[in-house]
Amino acid sequence: MTDTICAPATASGGALGIIRVSGPQAHSIVSTLCPLCCDTVAANTTHFTRIITPVPGAPPPGAAVPDASPSGATVPGAPPPGAVVPDASPSGPPKEVIDEALVTIFRAPHSYTGEDSVEISCHGSPYIINKILELLIQQGCRMATPGEFTQRAYLNGKMDLSQAEAVADLIASTNQATHRIAISQLRGGISTDLARLRDHLLKLTSLLELELDFSDHEDLEFADRNELLAIAQTIETHISRLAKSFETGQAIKQGIPVAIVGKTNVGKSTLLNRLLHDDRAIVSDIHGTTRDTIEETLDIHGVTFRFIDTAGIRQTTDAVEQIGIARTYQAIDRARIVLWLFDEQPSEEEAQEMAAHAQGRAILPIHTKSDLSPLCCDNIAAFPTILSISAKTGKGIEILEQAIYDAADLPTLSVSDVIITNARHYEALCRAHVSIQRVIEGLRSGLSGDLLSEDLRQVLDILAEITGGQITPQETLNTIFSHFCVGK
Repeated sequence: MTDTICAPATASGGALGIIRVSGPQAHSIVSTLCPLCCDTVAANTTHFTRIITPVPGAPPPGAAVPDASPSGATVPGAPPPGAVVPDASPSGPPKEVIDEALVTIFRAPHSYTGEDSVEISCHGSPYIINKILELLIQQGCRMATPGEFTQRAYLNGKMDLSQAEAVADLIASTNQATHRIAISQLRGGISTDLARLRDHLLKLTSLLELELDFSDHEDLEFADRNELLAIAQTIETHISRLAKSFETGQAIKQGIPVAIVGKTNVGKSTLLNRLLHDDRAIVSDIHGTTRDTIEETLDIHGVTFRFIDTAGIRQTTDAVEQIGIARTYQAIDRARIVLWLFDEQPSEEEAQEMAAHAQGRAILPIHTKSDLSPLCCDNIAAFPTILSISAKTGKGIEILEQAIYDAADLPTLSVSDVIITNARHYEALCRAHVSIQRVIEGLRSGLSGDLLSEDLRQVLDILAEITGGQITPQETLNTIFSHFCVGK
């Protein structure tokens, strides 16, 4: 890339702002705006300087005066050879100081983009930032498109595509769990995992190709089918595990849905308000007050949960309330965890009905309003453990939060764990899984090695798409990086 780009790398409105410049002319362009020769200072150093408006036709501030004119004569009144050009001569036009800033110099290939780069840390005034960007553009920069800095890092080999996508996930992380997943991916967690898979695939492919190369020698056997089948099954298990982690990854990334359900006036909205420490939902003694679902998020032990307050379940002729009750059952269908609230002993029939509606989901039966009456519920056959809380006083809320976190049944995450959160990665893994299953079926049915090799090559190519090894169409890259913020 021959052009030099610039963009703010921080959101507006803060006390400080960072402007990033990257490209072959980054150092010389920034040198025109400050009394600092960026081409000659040491790499990876930060310098305090002033940002000034350049004088048209003047050498950049900080540039050294050449030793002599072309004729060898010294120009009368000129500064001595090797002197540094000051900000302005006493007789020259005055220069406007835009700001005092810190300028950090990076040299290729040791920078985020792999190019010569400069970061200008200035005050966060919108006027200052826009003025510096205007001056940079006047000197030859152009504004970067969304994600262009990271795209250049990928194209210059500083990171693979899965790591580049992790940059956006890291910026968007809202809790400890999403942060850990993004950090793992940024450090090459997915890349390392796929590299191990690639090694297994290459071993399998090489054995099959040896079999094809020496097919005329019946007495030679390079590829024992039982060994090939064992390797293929190991690969299939690994791909399947990664693909299945997408459900957990999406839940962590978007928030684990928790439906709060029960009859009218059992304290569903009161519980939501207590969990949020805010009067988010309207609470009253009137049956049917909540007629639509209300969604709010809460962080529990570093994981985001999406709580859905629903309309109370009861028999009613009110058309609007009936719609709300229908949405309650829809919320149960979407939920991963169901909080079933009741303030009096439920019948076995009610318990069985709730278990049927929430089939396949974790159900936490909760006796509410314990401040008004003690736990009066006998064990229910379908739910032998019942939690007792008072949303009004806060009794049992900490125990409930821990129970909700435990019901999510999430793996203990560390920066070394590989969890798939990207739909593009998941789609590729699903296609790779289909191909490796064809290999396994072919091995079991005695399919020829050339046909098996074709499916294996498909698996290799599909997995390479995740890290960008086989992606060449510019439209694909543009689609991926278009979701980034400007400045990254």
